[in-house]
Amino acid sequence: MIPNDNIGVLIRNADLIIANHVRKQLEPFNLTPEQNLIMLMLWNQDGIPSNELALQLKKDKASIARMITSLEGKGYIKRVDDPTDKRTFKVYLSDEGKRLAHFVVPIQQKIRETVTAGMTKEEIAELIKLITKITNNVSGG
Repeated sequence: MIPNDNIGVLIRNADLIIANHVRKQLEPFNLTPEQNLIMLMLWNQDGIPSNELALQLKKDKASIARMITSLEGKGYIKRVDDPTDKRTFKVYLSDEGKRLAHFVVPIQQKIRETVTAGMTKEEIAELIKLITKITNNVSGG
Protein backbone atom coordinates (compact mmCIF):
# COMPACT_ATOMS: atom_id res chain seq x y z
CA MET A 1 0.00 0.00 0.00
CA ILE A 2 1.26 3.47 -0.93
CA PRO A 3 1.43 5.95 1.97
CA ASN A 4 -1.06 8.84 1.84
CA ASP A 5 1.77 11.35 2.24
CA ASN A 6 3.50 10.41 -1.03
CA ILE A 7 3.12 13.76 -2.79
CA GLY A 8 4.09 12.42 -6.22
CA VAL A 9 1.41 9.73 -6.07
CA LEU A 10 -1.20 12.19 -4.80
CA ILE A 11 -0.44 14.60 -7.66
CA ARG A 12 -0.44 11.77 -10.22
CA ASN A 13 -3.76 10.43 -8.95
CA ALA A 14 -5.31 13.91 -8.97
CA ASP A 15 -4.04 14.43 -12.51
CA LEU A 16 -5.52 11.13 -13.70
CA ILE A 17 -8.90 11.86 -12.10
CA ILE A 18 -8.99 15.41 -13.49
CA ALA A 19 -7.89 14.25 -16.97
CA ASN A 20 -10.62 11.60 -16.98
CA HIS A 21 -13.23 14.20 -15.97
CA VAL A 22 -12.01 16.59 -18.69
CA ARG A 23 -12.02 13.78 -21.27
CA LYS A 24 -15.69 13.01 -20.49
CA GLN A 25 -16.67 16.68 -20.74
CA LEU A 26 -14.90 17.13 -24.09
CA GLU A 27 -16.04 13.86 -25.65
CA PRO A 28 -18.99 15.44 -27.52
CA PHE A 29 -16.52 17.72 -29.32
CA ASN A 30 -14.07 14.96 -30.24
CA LEU A 31 -11.29 16.68 -28.27
CA THR A 32 -8.75 15.08 -25.98
CA PRO A 33 -7.59 17.00 -22.90
CA GLU A 34 -4.21 17.69 -24.55
CA GLN A 35 -5.80 18.83 -27.83
CA ASN A 36 -7.98 21.08 -25.70
CA LEU A 37 -4.84 22.76 -24.34
CA ILE A 38 -3.75 23.61 -27.89
CA MET A 39 -7.19 24.99 -28.65
CA LEU A 40 -7.16 27.03 -25.43
CA MET A 41 -3.81 28.54 -26.38
CA LEU A 42 -5.14 29.41 -29.85
CA TRP A 43 -8.34 30.92 -28.45
CA ASN A 44 -6.11 33.17 -26.34
CA GLN A 45 -3.72 33.97 -29.20
CA ASP A 46 -4.28 32.78 -32.76
CA GLY A 47 -1.29 32.06 -34.97
CA ILE A 48 1.17 30.31 -32.66
CA PRO A 49 4.34 28.69 -34.07
CA SER A 50 4.31 24.91 -33.65
CA ASN A 51 7.59 24.97 -31.72
CA GLU A 52 6.05 27.45 -29.25
CA LEU A 53 3.15 25.03 -28.65
CA ALA A 54 5.68 22.29 -27.88
CA LEU A 55 7.62 24.56 -25.54
CA GLN A 56 4.56 25.85 -23.63
CA LEU A 57 2.98 22.40 -23.28
CA LYS A 58 6.31 20.72 -22.47
CA LYS A 59 5.74 18.15 -25.23
CA ASP A 60 8.12 16.86 -27.86
CA LYS A 61 7.67 18.12 -31.40
CA ALA A 62 6.45 14.71 -32.64
CA SER A 63 3.59 14.66 -30.09
CA ILE A 64 2.60 18.21 -31.00
CA ALA A 65 2.75 17.33 -34.71
CA ARG A 66 0.36 14.40 -34.14
CA MET A 67 -2.06 16.58 -32.18
CA ILE A 68 -1.93 19.29 -34.84
CA THR A 69 -2.58 16.73 -37.59
CA SER A 70 -5.54 15.36 -35.65
CA LEU A 71 -7.02 18.82 -34.95
CA GLU A 72 -6.49 19.76 -38.57
CA GLY A 73 -8.32 16.60 -39.66
CA LYS A 74 -11.24 17.57 -37.42
CA GLY A 75 -11.36 20.95 -39.17
CA TYR A 76 -10.51 22.97 -36.03
CA ILE A 77 -7.15 24.40 -37.10
CA LYS A 78 -4.97 25.09 -40.13
CA ARG A 79 -1.23 25.32 -40.67
CA VAL A 80 0.33 28.29 -42.38
CA ASP A 81 4.00 28.30 -43.36
CA ASP A 82 6.02 30.85 -41.43
CA PRO A 83 7.51 33.22 -44.02
CA THR A 84 10.30 34.21 -41.62
CA ASP A 85 11.39 30.61 -40.90
CA LYS A 86 10.94 27.91 -43.53
CA ARG A 87 11.56 25.18 -40.93
CA THR A 88 8.36 25.87 -39.04
CA PHE A 89 4.75 26.92 -39.43
CA LYS A 90 2.14 28.75 -37.43
CA VAL A 91 -1.11 27.22 -36.26
CA TYR A 92 -4.33 29.16 -36.73
CA LEU A 93 -7.93 28.48 -35.84
CA SER A 94 -10.29 27.62 -38.67
CA ASP A 95 -13.78 29.14 -38.63
CA GLU A 96 -15.01 25.89 -37.07
CA GLY A 97 -12.29 26.12 -34.41
CA LYS A 98 -13.35 29.67 -33.60
CA ARG A 99 -17.00 28.59 -33.28
CA LEU A 100 -15.97 25.70 -31.02
CA ALA A 101 -14.81 28.21 -28.39
CA HIS A 102 -18.42 29.21 -27.73
CA PHE A 103 -19.14 25.66 -26.56
CA VAL A 104 -15.88 24.55 -24.98
CA VAL A 105 -14.78 27.67 -23.06
CA PRO A 106 -17.88 27.51 -20.78
CA ILE A 107 -17.14 23.82 -20.19
CA GLN A 108 -13.55 24.69 -19.26
CA GLN A 109 -14.89 27.24 -16.76
CA LYS A 110 -17.23 24.63 -15.27
CA ILE A 111 -14.31 22.17 -14.98
CA ARG A 112 -12.26 24.83 -13.14
CA GLU A 113 -15.19 25.42 -10.79
CA THR A 114 -15.55 21.69 -10.16
CA VAL A 115 -11.83 21.19 -9.50
CA THR A 116 -11.62 24.16 -7.11
CA ALA A 117 -15.01 23.75 -5.40
CA GLY A 118 -14.83 24.62 -1.72
CA MET A 119 -11.49 26.40 -2.10
CA THR A 120 -10.92 30.08 -1.46
CA LYS A 121 -9.04 32.26 -3.96
CA GLU A 122 -6.19 32.31 -1.47
CA GLU A 123 -6.11 28.50 -1.29
CA ILE A 124 -6.12 28.24 -5.07
CA ALA A 125 -3.25 30.74 -5.29
CA GLU A 126 -1.33 28.81 -2.62
CA LEU A 127 -1.94 25.50 -4.41
CA ILE A 128 -0.62 26.97 -7.66
CA LYS A 129 2.40 28.34 -5.79
CA LEU A 130 3.12 24.98 -4.13
CA ILE A 131 2.72 22.90 -7.31
CA THR A 132 5.00 25.36 -9.12
CA LYS A 133 7.54 25.04 -6.30
CA ILE A 134 7.41 21.22 -6.51
CA THR A 135 7.85 21.35 -10.28
CA ASN A 136 10.79 23.71 -9.98
CA ASN A 137 12.37 21.57 -7.24
CA VAL A 138 12.26 18.45 -9.38
CA SER A 139 13.20 20.08 -12.69
CA GLY A 140 16.08 21.99 -11.16
CA GLY A 141 14.45 25.31 -12.11
